[in-house]
Amino acid sequence: MDKAEQLVRMAEDELTQYSTEARKIEKLRRKFGFAVPYREQKTIRDQVEAEIPTNFIARLVENNRQTVALPFWGIGGLGLLIGISFRQPLDIIATGIGFYVAFQLQKWGWELEAKRLVVKTFDDIEASIQAERAEATTPET
Repeated sequence: MDKAEQLVRMAEDELTQYSTEARKIEKLRRKFGFAVPYREQKTIRDQVEAEIPTNFIARLVENNRQTVALPFWGIGGLGLLIGISFRQPLDIIATGIGFYVAFQLQKWGWELEAKRLVVKTFDDIEASIQAERAEATTPET
């Protein structure tokens, strides 16, 4: 597992916590500081950002993964209900397909959100370093 994947997994772990995005970024800043030297952060940030698709469907799934997956959960549940009650084996197949698609959509949205959080964390680290440098160069009166 390369460092970019490792950082995305760290961000996924942070997404499980119920807190604000700023708090998640603050926690990740400390972890990223230990995991990745500053010189490598720019290249890893660019690598993760390049992996994030920018098409409409990817943005929709990233922002609304549960809403997008909901119809497929419904297809799976309805297929299960009809398949069991009317003894229709083909409806059981619809159940498997619906549940699989719903799960994969939510998993993809989760990964996209974690990658976006990694990029935001690196941007926050860079902004704070730039602010410290600007503060250090400004003469005090």
